[in-house]
Amino acid sequence: MEMYNGIINVYKEKGFTSHDVVAKLRGIFKQKKIGHTGTLDPDAEGVLPVCLGNATRVCDLLTDKDKVYEAVLRLGMETDTQDTTGKILKESPADLSDPQLRQALEEAMEYFTGTYDQIPPMYSALKVNGKKLYELAREGKTVERKARKVTVYSITPVDRPVGNDEAAFQVHCSKGTYIRTLCYDMGQRIGCGGCMAGLVRTRVGVFRLEDALRLDQIEARVEAGAIGDLLIPVDRMFADCPAQKIPESMDKLLYNGNPLKLRRVPELNGEPIPPVADMRVRVYDSKGVFRAVYRFDGDKALYKSEKMFL
Repeated sequence: MEMYNGIINVYKEKGFTSHDVVAKLRGIFKQKKIGHTGTLDPDAEGVLPVCLGNATRVCDLLTDKDKVYEAVLRLGMETDTQDTTGKILKESPADLSDPQLRQALEEAMEYFTGTYDQIPPMYSALKVNGKKLYELAREGKTVERKARKVTVYSITPVDRPVGNDEAAFQVHCSKGTYIRTLCYDMGQRIGCGGCMAGLVRTRVGVFRLEDALRLDQIEARVEAGAIGDLLIPVDRMFADCPAQKIPESMDKLLYNGNPLKLRRVPELNGEPIPPVADMRVRVYDSKGVFRAVYRFDGDKALYKSEKMFL
């Protein structure tokens, strides 16, 4: 049976967990080696890159990418999950037609732009002493969580219809940023409380919402044998690394992950790039098939294997 290798830009719909998406794709492609690149809450939707076959080796790299979301903040409501699906803990009046409240919102957006210490929510998949936080939360337990530094590169208001107590905004942030918690923190800063009322992930690294496909679209294309450009090649994730094709005499060394002493200077977009210490290179075998990422060891003047994609 054919093994599919590559990355699919999936549009995760509401109601699905990230694991549901992977399970569905395993059935569509009839292969087990599939993994997602970062959890999205069941009520959230949007971009979820999924790796198939040898592309699962880049899952960690994609998880580390910065992300862009479009979120809705509901002011005047606090819940135990920090979104509108949870139990309401506190309510207070909030109407953004009030100039003072709107100004406070704008100031909060500015305040949280940059790096700050964010305390992960109890309803999250992070583990404490081997147990997921959301499992403890469902047992009615609250445990101390260490704050983690996250970076919010920008928060930009989005002009679209929402309730009088709601504000839509786009946030560009680093990995590990909880948008639910950002909404909660903004509500605390404003003083009336807040929670997340909606979330769409619009970008993960190079993967964009406008290119994402829903599960039924993917299934239809696979059934029709029209996979075409559905699977994004793994080497595209390393497009900023120079490329090097090796002669047939070195294929066996490459397949075994041995160090390589390359005589030709690797190229990026047709331009030769002289090797420097720690430079990463995309390595292709003599047939032009992408096989590995190697890193240049300046002291020994050779390339050492970093990730293999056999």
